Amino acid sequence: MDKTQTSEFLTKEQIIAATQETLRRFGVAKTSVTDVAKLLGVSHGTIYRHYKSKKELLEGVTAQWLEDEIIAPLTAITQDQHYIGEGIQHLKVYIEALIARKRHYAESDAELFEMYARVTQESADIIYKHVQHLVSHLSEIIRQERQFNFDHPDQVATAILQATARFHHPAHAYEWQSDNIDAEFAQVWLLIEKGLLHLNEERK
Repeated sequence: MDKTQTSEFLTKEQIIAATQETLRRFGVAKTSVTDVAKLLGVSHGTIYRHYKSKKELLEGVTAQWLEDEIIAPLTAITQDQHYIGEGIQHLKVYIEALIARKRHYAESDAELFEMYARVTQESADIIYKHVQHLVSHLSEIIRQERQFNFDHPDQVATAILQATARFHHPAHAYEWQSDNIDAEFAQVWLLIEKGLLHLNEERK
């Protein structure tokens, strides 16, 4: 991190990067705005010009983390021509990628995942926007797949996300180490797949 950065040109992106580094070093509970300011070589007052509190700072970091590490890769899957035309398989690839990324960060980037889990409990607005982004992805897949014929793709997308929440919602992270977790997902997905096919047939 550049210690010569002046407060006049300090950007939110630089603050977020420094906060992530500080969180990995000290953890969520022990990280302070002062720690972030020290890493940037500025006063803590400079940070407060951009973020009014530690809570707001963590929300900003979480929103950016979700965008970079979860939404961006899933957007690529949503629009990947390799999967378009695969119908239900396209949906499965998407959900499996969502699960894999959440599980990966829970294991390999524990401090930032802890931050995400904490903000999930405290900031309904950020999580609502994140969920709506996921729903929009799934809805887009449903709309572009000729296999489906649903009047309300958003409702179907929301149901899929809710049905699989145990496998990607941070509140269930403690369950992801179970030896049976993959088999349990396979059973849930089988039910989802059969349900979608049944509903689709009724629409024809």
